[in-house]
Amino acid sequence: MSDCGSPKGYQQIFSQKTPHREAKRYRRKGLDPTSRSIVEFLKKHGVEDRTLLEAGLEDRIERRVTDFAEAGAEVEAADIVVMNRVICCYQDMPKLTGAAADHTRGVLVITFPRDTWWMRLGLVIANFGLRIARRHFRIFLHSPEQILATAAKHGLRTALNRPGVVWQIAALDRVATARA
Repeated sequence: MSDCGSPKGYQQIFSQKTPHREAKRYRRKGLDPTSRSIVEFLKKHGVEDRTLLEAGLEDRIERRVTDFAEAGAEVEAADIVVMNRVICCYQDMPKLTGAAADHTRGVLVITFPRDTWWMRLGLVIANFGLRIARRHFRIFLHSPEQILATAAKHGLRTALNRPGVVWQIAALDRVATARA
């Protein structure tokens, strides 16, 4: 399907209501377990005086609607890049992961669905439902090994690789600046 990753497909799923719904959920319940794990890892890794490329910093954020994998130099590099539940929304994983790695001066934290039989079944059902609803958006299950290998090709090494029930969390350091 050629427009699975098109702006039209994303806009059908992620509307203007999405950030408001997410903010409301956060105010009621706080961070979800995956996000909490990311924050704990980054705190241990050291975040003081470092730049961060992610969402959720309302008072210090510059918002852009763009295809990050296509943006190139339009998006500045950051010390820390977080892509929480993003890779599964993008068909061309090597392009997106490579772009994220190239924009990372220090640490890249990514989450993606675990490659298990129940996730494969769940995504088949979810994508079937999206197709029936005539949505252009699709969810992708990329190989964790290929995701990590792609980041490694761009100069990152795995510092954390923790599978959860649904989401796998990986953190990768820039090889030249990796800490022990």
